[in-house]
Amino acid sequence: MTFRQLSAKYLEPGSMWLMVLGIVFLCQPWSRLLHLYSVTVTLAGLVGFSIFSKIKPLPEDDQERA
Repeated sequence: MTFRQLSAKYLEPGSMWLMVLGIVFLCQPWSRLLHLYSVTVTLAGLVGFSIFSKIKPLPEDDQERA
């Protein structure tokens, strides 16, 4: 599996879930620690998504030649 395929299959969706998790941390009332780090988690997901969404897998024809 190439890095481009890994990025499209795992890293990009993982970054989206990290952003959602950060929003959940922000809105939950039980743990102060989660609330304190909610913006950091959301920002990490946003930066990861910005990076990994620009790395697209090659078309099938190009992958067979490489």
